[in-house]
Amino acid sequence: MLFHSQIFILVFLPIVLGLYYALARHDRPREWMLIAASLLFYSWWDVRFLPLLLIQALGSWVLCELYFGTGHRLLLRLGIVLNLAVLATFKYLDFFVETAEQLTGLSFPRAGLILPIGISFYTFQIISYLVDALRGEAPRYQMRRFTLFVVLFPQLVAGPIVRHNEIMTQFNLDPLREGVAERIGRGLSLFVLAMLAKVFVADRLAMLVDPVFAQTSAEVPGQAMAWAALFGFGFQIFFDFAAYSEMAIGIALAMGLALPMNFNQPYRATSLRDFWRRWHMTLSRFLRDYVYIPLGGSKEGWGQYLSATLATMGLCGLWHGAGWTFIIWGLAHGVGLIINRAWQQLGVPLPRLLGWLLTFCFAILLFGLFRATDLASAGNLMLGLLGSAGFGELPKPTNLLLIGLAGALALQPLPGLTMVTEWLRPRPAYAAVLAVAALYVALEVGKGQAQSFIYFQF
Repeated sequence: MLFHSQIFILVFLPIVLGLYYALARHDRPREWMLIAASLLFYSWWDVRFLPLLLIQALGSWVLCELYFGTGHRLLLRLGIVLNLAVLATFKYLDFFVETAEQLTGLSFPRAGLILPIGISFYTFQIISYLVDALRGEAPRYQMRRFTLFVVLFPQLVAGPIVRHNEIMTQFNLDPLREGVAERIGRGLSLFVLAMLAKVFVADRLAMLVDPVFAQTSAEVPGQAMAWAALFGFGFQIFFDFAAYSEMAIGIALAMGLALPMNFNQPYRATSLRDFWRRWHMTLSRFLRDYVYIPLGGSKEGWGQYLSATLATMGLCGLWHGAGWTFIIWGLAHGVGLIINRAWQQLGVPLPRLLGWLLTFCFAILLFGLFRATDLASAGNLMLGLLGSAGFGELPKPTNLLLIGLAGALALQPLPGLTMVTEWLRPRPAYAAVLAVAALYVALEVGKGQAQSFIYFQF
């Protein structure tokens, strides 16, 4: 079920919010209702994925219960390994088989498994709790609470990746506590604004981007269209994923729950380190706390820093997809971070404008590799950018205008969450405008199949 589909906007969300507040004074029924709604939400795409989600959630809880009862740390390590094994099997098995075929020249059978939606996100969320428990930093939770932590529908499919200590205590809060109307208003406002960004910016950019990248699978595109598609995708993926994150945060806020920010205007970053503090922030901190720092980070000298950075960013690329384009994308960012740190240690100041320009161009160029279906397509795109196939046809003026508008919005200083929570003031006129906008989007997406979010495939 898509956040910007009519079934979600007009049926699912109103019913769930109504039931949530009708059960506001009854903790257990309210939480069981949220669990049931979340499982329905997840099953909407394909009910065959539901058993795996429940097995991972409940199986991990059972191992935690056994650990808290016996003190055997091996149980938590087993839970981490099993969750990683499930993720590797569904997401990477055929990629490993394909790589083995390329290395050996032999042919091996393929599993052909369908990737369960959201598995990368909820698996990392479970693992974060298991690791924290192993470190002695996580308490014991009831089955109901732990299940709700894993399956809560706003963040279940594509994040933000929420940690137990950020959300569990919030389940104890009274939904009807002081400020309930303001939370609902601000949450739904954020939801509507993010939905506008998804439908009228990200999805419109996709109409320009998709044909050009499809062309790269067979030939080199013209230079003008190659550059338009490159910038178009750089803005598309930002507005697509940031919109999903802010829609999730808005839905949760309407229920009185605060999810962590996931994007903070990353295209305003003046260094690559700054970019990764702003882009997919919950994944960045997961990799920092559970991969980079345990590998030694930057405290053990340059040798340790190099290996930890490349391993972390290589894993970041692999997490995004089972393909060499993603791995090389991650490793390239790792090399960029290393160069960034080396320059900072030289103590030579870099003008902010130049730092921003280098960071922006680096990120945008690498998103071309990220979007390409394979290395050959990435090569064709690069040749197109260099003019190998000539200048070619110019993009339509409306597409150029859309790219310019997307760039201006991406570079403005305030993320949607900050605008709604700190700048937006309760005014009847604002409510009327947002209500009309919500109705317009609902009618717009009703014209055809709503376009899925990019990160659903990861």
